[in-house]
Amino acid sequence: MRKLDPVSTSAASEAADLLYEAARTGVAVAPVRNLIGEKDLEAAYAVQEINTQRALAAGRRLLGRKIGLTSLAVQKQLGVGQPDYGMLFADMARTEGEEISLKDVLQPKVEAEIAFVFGRDLEGDQLTVADLFRTVEFAVPAIEIVGSRIASWDIRITDTIADNASSGLYVLGSTPKRLCDFDARQAGMVMERQGVPVSSGVGSACLGSPLNAMLWLAKVMARAGRPLRAGDTVLSGALGPMVPVAGGDVFDVRIAGLGSVTAVFAKE
Repeated sequence: MRKLDPVSTSAASEAADLLYEAARTGVAVAPVRNLIGEKDLEAAYAVQEINTQRALAAGRRLLGRKIGLTSLAVQKQLGVGQPDYGMLFADMARTEGEEISLKDVLQPKVEAEIAFVFGRDLEGDQLTVADLFRTVEFAVPAIEIVGSRIASWDIRITDTIADNASSGLYVLGSTPKRLCDFDARQAGMVMERQGVPVSSGVGSACLGSPLNAMLWLAKVMARAGRPLRAGDTVLSGALGPMVPVAGGDVFDVRIAGLGSVTAVFAKE
């Protein structure tokens, strides 16, 4: 990653402050691409890193990553040719059956994903899928509750990267499976809201396979000096379209060969 010039550094710092305040106050802000530009990915990750360091200094526990922009259609829409990533912290996790307050995520939407949990460290940038089979301890179905600190979800690539890849909260299922026990690429997904189907997809919608997305992330993290470690959880990317959330919603996700997961939202 290049060293930002003084003007870019100042803009990144200002953007980070705006996003931090938006998260703190619950009031969304204008797109930060107005400060850092629409295409400067390194500046956007610099913004993300500023707020990551703030979170760590405040005592929040970093326990994994989330991968975004794994859909080729969304990549095309935002004018990029690769996914992005954000940080997962322990206080972002919610349990099945726990009522999730809409106040905890700005402009929430839900996505169905496969989450992978590592049993061993994964270092080096010359990795293969075989290394994933060696280091991933298990996979579970997951619901990611994405959110945006950018008003009206008016985002481009640098906005979402700076905003920690539009992260919010997540819920993990309780049916862990080894990678050899299911086909991540062919795993079909159905999401229902109050029993009515609202989203569907398949593992191959996630960069050809969730394992491809995981491999991309592992290499990028190794090069960034923050490799994936034993105990890390990775949300590998959406298997189908995301769905807006309203108070009282209950979402059930079923992923073939992997099991199910439920997210319950409080009536506001």
